[in-house]
Amino acid sequence: MTAKEIVSEWWHDPLDYRWLVRTLESRGALVPIKGFVAAGGAIMAAITILNRQSQAGPVGLGRLVLVFTITAAVLWTVYWSVAPWPSERLSLALVAGADVLITIGCLVDRNALYGSLLLMTLIVTGGYLTMFHGPRILAVHAGWSLLSVLMLAWLTVEDADGDIALAVSAVLTMASVTVGLLPALHFCYWVLRMDALTDPLTRLLNRRGLDYYVSSWFGSHDRTTVCVMSIDLDRFKTVNDTYGHSAGDEVLIRIASCLRAECPPGGVVARSGGEEFVVSVRLGEHAAIAEAERLRRAIEGSGAPVTASIGVAVAEPDSPHCDLEVMLRNSDSAMYRGKQLGGNAVVLAT
Repeated sequence: MTAKEIVSEWWHDPLDYRWLVRTLESRGALVPIKGFVAAGGAIMAAITILNRQSQAGPVGLGRLVLVFTITAAVLWTVYWSVAPWPSERLSLALVAGADVLITIGCLVDRNALYGSLLLMTLIVTGGYLTMFHGPRILAVHAGWSLLSVLMLAWLTVEDADGDIALAVSAVLTMASVTVGLLPALHFCYWVLRMDALTDPLTRLLNRRGLDYYVSSWFGSHDRTTVCVMSIDLDRFKTVNDTYGHSAGDEVLIRIASCLRAECPPGGVVARSGGEEFVVSVRLGEHAAIAEAERLRRAIEGSGAPVTASIGVAVAEPDSPHCDLEVMLRNSDSAMYRGKQLGGNAVVLAT
């Protein structure tokens, strides 16, 4: 892939917020992270209190703004200390509120230098977005951060004793972090995540990657029929025993390319292990069977010395079987029935 294609894939990658939260929770990491986020609110409250007590702090309406900011920071700390982890929308709302309050608190400060320093706390909320949300959300945050620092720079220049050099320095500092550092960190984090979700031989998704990209299809908000196909290559062991494992690897790579090229738009292809692959698409029963037949013929005509047995499981959104693990088991059982029939067959799970 070219650099442009990699960046485009990163930009359009749909980060699965719920999967990320579940993964962190399963590793016991969610509680410490909540503690760090709560501590950030407590530190923000302490900074704002000190700013209000300072002789260089704001006066008049600005002091009332800081009281509101202190209250919000305390509520933030309490929420992250005792409440469950927020939903994706609530997470975005909390960070957006924090961004607005940080900007307002900086703009009402009489000391432009202190305001510039305080504005750097937008990097903290940007770090949270880097971890839990996608690049487009991070781009919105970067735009807000630059707008905030430009407003602060304008106030600095408008001041009778305004320091233009200080204003330019503040703009460049914030731009270097929010537009340069944070997106770069997010991109590196995405590359490492994709490496962990990808099979190194075929460059398809692995089993964890399949779960990452398909598990969101089974949420209560999604009302589409889901199809899971389990694909096992017939006579693959013979290829390994006759020609060696390197030849077997070449067959796997060829079949992976075939499935990637033939997969319907919006579908997900993964190598679940050994010579087994999984294709997940949003199709009804009749369309899913026709699609499985098309994939079977494509594998048969790929030039590789193998055919495929394909098990198909289809579940409506209200079905108790509409669960990825259940559908994988059902499609796997159907696939083995196809192998018992002699292979090179498509079998629908009942």
